[in-house]
Amino acid sequence: MGSSLDFLKPILHLLPEVSPPRTPPPLREKLMWTGIALAIFFIMYNVTAAGVAPHAANADFLQVVTASKIGSLITVGIGPIVLASIFLQLFAGAKILQVDMSDPEQKRTFQGAQKLLAILLCFFEAAVYILFAHVALVPLFGGLGETITTVNGVQTMNAPFTAALVILQVALGSLILLYLDEVVSKHGIGSGISLFIAAGVSFSVVGGSIALFGQAADALSSGSAEALPNAILAMLPLFFTGLVFAIVAFAEGVKVEIPLAFDRARGLGSRFPIKFLYVSNIPVILAAALLLNMQFFAISLQNQHLCITGTYQKDSPNFDKCNGGFDLVPAIAFVDSGNQLRDGLFYLISPIYRPLQGNYGVYFGHLINGTTPIYGLPEWAHVITYIIFMVVLCVIFGQFWVETTNMGAKDVAEQLDKSGLQIPGHRRDPRIVESVLARYIPYIVVLGSAFVGLLAALADLTGALGTGTGILLTVGILYRMYQDLENQKMFDNYSGLGGLLS
Repeated sequence: MGSSLDFLKPILHLLPEVSPPRTPPPLREKLMWTGIALAIFFIMYNVTAAGVAPHAANADFLQVVTASKIGSLITVGIGPIVLASIFLQLFAGAKILQVDMSDPEQKRTFQGAQKLLAILLCFFEAAVYILFAHVALVPLFGGLGETITTVNGVQTMNAPFTAALVILQVALGSLILLYLDEVVSKHGIGSGISLFIAAGVSFSVVGGSIALFGQAADALSSGSAEALPNAILAMLPLFFTGLVFAIVAFAEGVKVEIPLAFDRARGLGSRFPIKFLYVSNIPVILAAALLLNMQFFAISLQNQHLCITGTYQKDSPNFDKCNGGFDLVPAIAFVDSGNQLRDGLFYLISPIYRPLQGNYGVYFGHLINGTTPIYGLPEWAHVITYIIFMVVLCVIFGQFWVETTNMGAKDVAEQLDKSGLQIPGHRRDPRIVESVLARYIPYIVVLGSAFVGLLAALADLTGALGTGTGILLTVGILYRMYQDLENQKMFDNYSGLGGLLS
């Protein structure tokens, strides 16, 4: 029986593909290709797309998760690749798509469909960012009638050709990352997607650290009695960054090991590790994606008004734009001129970031005593609501991911049974293995998902460099990359072992 994606085969054969190496490349060659991919990523990261107005962009959860930089050639980053992978894996796990991943042909078709969807999403997401995220453009085709007009301090741009050119550049930048991911996966070390995420976070941490050292130096040069305390306060984000790194690194090593034995090979056994971070950082990524979509929806509500009572009054000086009534749109989400959420329901569940240049005393004073500009919602309510929302959302996504990707106790027990493994001292029966796994997996999924959600929210609150989500992702990526390097070193030192295991 074929896959439900077989109808795509005529198209998939036309897609370019990076050929795998004929023989396993040595470690030096893998490092070379990984370095080349990383260099190309940094070049595109720091090149502003033609037609985009240069601006200083701060790293947020969106840019961290998608390894992107707004306004650059990788404005959408790896977003299309990640979304295509998540969508198809969820559809396959929910049995919406009938795919047998144990069949090499069906697996290749599935991977080809994933690449095709990622290519389509490159152009779709590029158009969404440029047209609806209000990226500032500079008209390049004035001779073709492109203009900028200002009415009441609000700029309106008529630049369809410039917008089309920027969309094309951004889409091609994401396509290049798609194929660089293939190069790294087949000829380099680890995954290109993981490499780019870690590189973007590391770049943000280094840049933020330089800025913090500059602030500390300025504070010390003042020579006042508060010079040293101010310098220490300026360096606190770096301290919190290191603290979060240490916590995540410790959590990566926490695990429960279930002893297993081979049915047909008495005396030989193994252990099945159930890590505390069993679902890794997937809950945070999915939660960040949802918050991203909510933010895009909030931005799209700009200049839209829904009067519950009263009548809409054009050019009204009031925030609500309703004459004697109530406008529902600001209650849902109020977005300022910089496309940042500042009030409304969506603001209460939006991430909290400490300004890099901000003073900690002023920042925490704002969190305790500050209010939102329209409805006067207290900032401490924003803090509490966001933390609770993030934890609950990560727990929901963690359980959803486990159920749809065959990581539950029953599915894992069946996989171990097919591999000929059983619990020592018990007869071979997947139900026995399932009962043992069920003592740990459901609880670890909840605890691990809540942990990553809470840590990401608190790290953002403290002003940790690279954002809490970025640190969570980077530590896990670097940990797995270290393991890959250790394994590669072992195979290079004992080449006969690689041939035996293959």
